[in-house]
Amino acid sequence: MSDTAEVQARLERRVAERRRMLGEEHLETLAAMLGLADSLWAQGRLIAARELENRVVAGRRRLLGEQHFDTLKATGKLAVTMAAQGDLIEARELQERVVEGMRGIYGDHGLETCRAINNLAGTMSAQGDLDTAYQLLQSVVAAACREFGEDHPDTLMAMGNLAAVLWQQGDLDEAYALQHYLAHIGPGSCAGGREAVGEASTGERAGQPLSGENSDGRVA
Repeated sequence: MSDTAEVQARLERRVAERRRMLGEEHLETLAAMLGLADSLWAQGRLIAARELENRVVAGRRRLLGEQHFDTLKATGKLAVTMAAQGDLIEARELQERVVEGMRGIYGDHGLETCRAINNLAGTMSAQGDLDTAYQLLQSVVAAACREFGEDHPDTLMAMGNLAAVLWQQGDLDEAYALQHYLAHIGPGSCAGGREAVGEASTGERAGQPLSGENSDGRVA
């Protein structure tokens, strides 16, 4: 059995055990289900991942409320899956709600807020709304540089996504300058998680690069 298959089997057993011992609606069961969804997402099994994510979001909304951090994180992951499947309008609506929720918890410049905005910008980019995506990513880069530093992974992710949008807008000099800077920070510094789905490819989850199709550490 491959490592991926072993991990998958272990996650499936965990979900089954939590359901049997605690019930479908218990928070630990929902957390196990979301972990399984992450694994399915990483394998490209988006239909199965989305089914689980829908159930987790619904369960957390009932148990915790729509504005709880855990509900917002699950909603963000669901939105990224939707965007990866091409359901961009619905994904954008969910991501806008996640951004507002994270702002309510962490303020305009919190890490989770920046990640949520990064994801939203990716979906806007995929829709062709490049000007709005550019404005959002500029604000994220500025906030991330100020709050977390230029070499923070989320700062680098946002810079990479901004470079992708600049490229799509035809601003090749600025795009190249950013990409050149990122290349000298270190190889793979902007490879990332399933957090933003964008047109330059489509892809936290925790901060998803626009430049690589569905590569995830799922930072949503």
